[in-house]
Amino acid sequence: MTKVLIVDDSALMRRLIGGVLGDAGFTIETARNGREGVERLTEWQPDVVTLDINMPEMDGLTALSLMMQARPTPVIMVSSLTAKGAQATFEALALGAVDFIAKPGGTISLSVEDIAKDLIDKVRSASKARMRGPGAPARRNIVETPARSAPAAPALGRPSTGLRSTTRTQDANLKATGPTKACSVPGLVLIGVSTGGPRTLEEVLPQLPADYPWPIIIAQHMPANFTDAFAQRMAGLCALQVREANTTYPLEPGNVYIGKGGHDVVVAERLGRLVVMPKSETPGHPWHPSVDVLVDSALRLVDPRQLIGVQLTGMGNDGAKTMAQIKARGGRTIAESEETAVVFGMPAELIKHGGATTVLPCHQVARHLCGWVR
Repeated sequence: MTKVLIVDDSALMRRLIGGVLGDAGFTIETARNGREGVERLTEWQPDVVTLDINMPEMDGLTALSLMMQARPTPVIMVSSLTAKGAQATFEALALGAVDFIAKPGGTISLSVEDIAKDLIDKVRSASKARMRGPGAPARRNIVETPARSAPAAPALGRPSTGLRSTTRTQDANLKATGPTKACSVPGLVLIGVSTGGPRTLEEVLPQLPADYPWPIIIAQHMPANFTDAFAQRMAGLCALQVREANTTYPLEPGNVYIGKGGHDVVVAERLGRLVVMPKSETPGHPWHPSVDVLVDSALRLVDPRQLIGVQLTGMGNDGAKTMAQIKARGGRTIAESEETAVVFGMPAELIKHGGATTVLPCHQVARHLCGWVR
């Protein structure tokens, strides 16, 4: 039976979270602050820890750092829905936490019911997580010698001469022919990711050069109020331009668009140009921003041969079927390998569907992304 240690200075939160997880069949132990949490971690040896960030005596970030040194264990941070809370959450993920859940606001006893299913799912997923331990902050390690593991796909509307499009060539084509879907972007990278995603993306995106010729859109399962802070954090780590897709943006080379939390993110056409934009959560999809919704929207407007799908760490199967369609229709896909995936759920489902062109550890993904578009 999975043992869960709940670390929170609020007796009410300990009781409510403990009640939700206890009813789901988990064995529960509690601690009143970070210091007690570290002690109980070594004594009781839980399978998963839920850890509040703001606590007296020892805050969650300090406790997390000590936990990762004493006994690396899957930790889910319990974070407030504030800008400060979001920043602290991403610091925690960089320190080794595998996931987070937004602390309920308003009437806590009522709001906990709203996050109960998400909490249970995340604890179950965390219990299977691969612990990688804390690492150094991501750096701008630009890929110098791109891999050439597969031939480049032909550009839309042009002879099959390879994908060597540059921004200068693209602009010239636009002036000569007018803005069309065929030349508005040379190609598009679609990334799907969930549990363990922020830290994994910190290993992938900073390795890409500022002149990377294809736009990149990311569907990272994340609640509202967190994706803007995450985009700002990634912008500080990357040579690429990174922003939250919180409105309609034209797709441009050298840009990364992170889907807005609490919404889905889609590719659309406006005045003959491809754009990325948020939309209300699509019914029938349990995770948002939905990878399936993103990929399906791109397949409707872009030649699949000019799409690259990347399925990174995460629980569930979001994106598996649609990314498999990219490969089946002539495009290329990458599934993160089990050796580096925090949770080998989403990548495993893509592989199971026969949809992975190649399977790679996360630190090799950027090299392939460069090699496939040069």
